[in-house]
Amino acid sequence: MLTKKQLDLLEFIHKRLQADGVPPSFDEMKVALDLRSKSGIHRLITALEERGFIRRLAHRARAIEIVKLPESLGGASTSGGFSPRVIDGDKPQAGAPANSDPVVVHAIELPVMGRIAAGVPIEAISQVSHQVAVPGGMVSGASEHYALEVKGDSMIDAGINDGDVVVIRDTATADNGDIVVALVEGHEATLKRFFRRGNAIALEAANPAYETRVFPEDQVKVQGRLVGLIRTY
Repeated sequence: MLTKKQLDLLEFIHKRLQADGVPPSFDEMKVALDLRSKSGIHRLITALEERGFIRRLAHRARAIEIVKLPESLGGASTSGGFSPRVIDGDKPQAGAPANSDPVVVHAIELPVMGRIAAGVPIEAISQVSHQVAVPGGMVSGASEHYALEVKGDSMIDAGINDGDVVVIRDTATADNGDIVVALVEGHEATLKRFFRRGNAIALEAANPAYETRVFPEDQVKVQGRLVGLIRTY
């Protein structure tokens, strides 16, 4: 059973998806529910996800899929009464199969290169600690990919929690707003949003408790871009 706040948030997200096709931001959710901070919204989102009502899509911060609705919001008590609405992230999704045959998901193994700081940068890690299996569609394309375990909470408002495993496409370039693995001053690695500001690079957290750090462009090297996330409960 959902609490009143959880039900109110689920209804707000559902209405926004129906009206606009995109989910509301954390700030909009905070205002709609009259909460003082986005941390309260994060707890409600996590509770809804744990109860199976929503799913956060890893490749984009505001990508939310409603999996089911309670009967009070028009959901059905048996299957067939509700069809999930998926908001696409930054790469095309495969279409649903036309028949009822099961979908075969091919998995591949990626090296986990250690831990990456989502907070204060830690020493760069380049040693493979173990392997992790990921869906093949997550790493489509000719680029190399690798995985890192997240340490810290500075990207929590982007849906990236301490202990998550992030899937990274190996690349040396990034667009403004991309979540990247950045090598700072040649020896520190961190996971942040990337922004170019003239001859400087800003590494921005997704947590108001952390300040944006700005470096000369020659002190920051992009080591890869986030393409997926794996979470174990």
